[in-house]
Amino acid sequence: MSKIIFLGTPELSVTILKSLLEKGYEIPLVITSPDKPIGRKQIVTPTPVKVFAESKNLKVITPEKLGEDVLEEITNSGAELGIVVAYGKIIPQKIIDALPKGLLNIHYSLLPEFRGASPVESAILEDKKETGVTIQKLVFKLDAGPIVAVEKFPLDNQITTPELKDKLTEIGAELLIKILPDYIEGKIAPIEQDESKATHCGKIQKADGEIKDGGNDKEKWIKYRAFFGWPGIFYFDENGKRNKVTEAKFENEKFIIKKIIPEGKKEISP
Repeated sequence: MSKIIFLGTPELSVTILKSLLEKGYEIPLVITSPDKPIGRKQIVTPTPVKVFAESKNLKVITPEKLGEDVLEEITNSGAELGIVVAYGKIIPQKIIDALPKGLLNIHYSLLPEFRGASPVESAILEDKKETGVTIQKLVFKLDAGPIVAVEKFPLDNQITTPELKDKLTEIGAELLIKILPDYIEGKIAPIEQDESKATHCGKIQKADGEIKDGGNDKEKWIKYRAFFGWPGIFYFDENGKRNKVTEAKFENEKFIIKKIIPEGKKEISP
């Protein structure tokens, strides 16, 4: 069974790593983001990938930069392939070149659509009827590598970003395990992306969640679903106070707010 290094950071990455281990792949090295302060008390906390990997006695490194020391670790690992899932850093060309079979990246869109940091939110925001998972061979250009495998997933008008991420993670794990043997044996020829069809999406900002009086109700519902969990949606009342919407529904073409957290107060029903 091939040796594979793994690069990932958030909880959804853990699902993919777990699937690789369950299938018997040897993971000699896990690379994840450094521990960082979390929450109001700013407690220094390891990433979900680090916590899981250490629980399985895997070697973990948490570099600030992917420099020569990381390159040496990868070379010494004996791995021929890397898997990248929401790692959060740009992978230098020298790292890509260090692995005989390169790195495969699991991206949560139908590439070349929605290259970038927020493909799940963007699919909801643009009211797409389908999205999916693309496994691409990593190149030194954002989400532009040749496509190894794709699986589509239909979207309804109820699903939220956390729910969609969970579903796409499940699909991505199954798709990766399915195609890995053939990819490693050289039986899959990656297909170049059509650059003329490429679209891009950036990082979500807290300010993006603002909704305003008089806006389109369907658009409010779409934004609520896209930003559910983080950053959430909010509005300012007549006194300039910020009210975070924590629960809402879309009924008879109307956006109905069920619960809010007024600035400095506890959750209430408006």
